[in-house]
Amino acid sequence: MYSAKKPFEKSRDPDTVSNLVPTTDHLPVIALPPNLDGSQGSNRGRGCVRQIAADTDVEAVRLWLAEYADSPHTLRSYRKEAVRLLIWATRVLGKPLSSLSREDLLGYEAFLANPSVEWADPTLPRRGGSRRLLDGPLSPRSVRQAMGILSGLFAYLVAAGYLAGNPLVLRRRRGESKASRRAAVERYLDHDLWQSILDFIETLPQVTHREQQHYERVRWLFRLLYGASLRVSEAAQAKSSDLSQRRGRWWLHVVGKGGAEGDVPMADELMADLARYRQFHGLPATPTTLDGAPLVMSVAGRTDQFLTPTAIYMVVKEVFRRAAEALEATAPAGAATLRRATTHWLRHTSATHQADAGNDIRFIQKNLRHASIETTSIYLHAEDELRHEKTTGGSR
Repeated sequence: MYSAKKPFEKSRDPDTVSNLVPTTDHLPVIALPPNLDGSQGSNRGRGCVRQIAADTDVEAVRLWLAEYADSPHTLRSYRKEAVRLLIWATRVLGKPLSSLSREDLLGYEAFLANPSVEWADPTLPRRGGSRRLLDGPLSPRSVRQAMGILSGLFAYLVAAGYLAGNPLVLRRRRGESKASRRAAVERYLDHDLWQSILDFIETLPQVTHREQQHYERVRWLFRLLYGASLRVSEAAQAKSSDLSQRRGRWWLHVVGKGGAEGDVPMADELMADLARYRQFHGLPATPTTLDGAPLVMSVAGRTDQFLTPTAIYMVVKEVFRRAAEALEATAPAGAATLRRATTHWLRHTSATHQADAGNDIRFIQKNLRHASIETTSIYLHAEDELRHEKTTGGSR
C-alpha cells in the first residue's frame, strides 16, 4: 500500500517537491529536483522527431494544457488531474511522470478510490502550497473520468514525441460507455422544466435600464444556447457575420470541438429573438456579413467585446439557481434538477426536444456536429416512454 508525506509540506530537503505558487499560467509553478523533473524519464521518447520543445514533465504538461486555453472549465478540470498525478508520482513513488508504468497507474487508480488521510485532511486549505488534493475517496465515475483525462495527456505526449508510450493505453474501459451514456441521458430539462425557465426569465426585474439590459441578454442567451444547440465556447465566439441566408433560410456557421466546422439551422422564431435583442441595443434587426458584433454582447451591448465562456457559464448558472429557488415550494424535484444544471444541459435539452418532436436522428447529429450517430442516439427517449406507458397503463 502506498503511503505519502503530507502533500506540499514545506521542507528544506532539496530532493522533495517545492512549494506550489499559483500563477496566471495554465499550471502552477512546480519546482522539481533534476532526478524528478522528467528530463531523464525512463519512458521518454528517444530518437524520434519531437513536435514540442519541452524537456521536463512540467513544461510538457503546460503545453498540453495550453491546447485547452479557450475552454476554461475543461482547462480547470484537466489542470487539477495533471497536478494531482505529478505530485502523487513524485511524493509517493519518487518517480517523474515520464517514468510511470502501467503498474504505477494501477496503484494511482486505487489511491484515488481510497486515499490515505494525509491527502484528504480537511484541516488543510484548498489553495496554496499546503493545500489538500482530495476531499475524500473519488466515486467510480470520478475515477474513470480522472483516468480518461490522464490517458488523453499521455496520448498527447506520445504524439508529440515526448514519451515513448502511453501507460494507460492498455487500461480496460468496461462500463465506461454505459456510465457516460447514462449521465448524458440525465442531463437535460424536460419540456415542463424548460418552460419554467422561460417563465422565470419573464419575471426578472426590468425597472431600471440596467435591469432591462440584463433581462434582454438573459432572454436571448438562453434561447440561443437552446435553439442552436451550442456549446458555451461556441456561443462565446459566435458573431453576427457567422450568420448567412441560403434560399431564404438562416444558418449559423459554428467552429466547435477540435476545430470541427458545421452549419446550424436557425429557426425564424430564433431569428426574431435575435432581431429583438439587436434592436434593443440600437443595431439593425438583420445582421450582415460585415457585421462583427458578438451574438451575445456585454450587458451594455458593446459590439467590440466578446464574453468569455466563463462569463456565459456564470450568467446561466445564476439563472438556474434563482429559478430553482422560485420552484422550491411547488416543485422541489424540479428545483433540485435546476441546481445541478449547467450551460451544457441546454445543448442536451435541445437535442432531446428535437428527438421528441420526431426530428430525424441524422439531422440531430448534424445539428450537434457529432462525429458518430451513436453519440446522438442517447437523446432518443420516445421508445422508453412508450414502453413505460404500455407497461404501467399510462400512469405517471
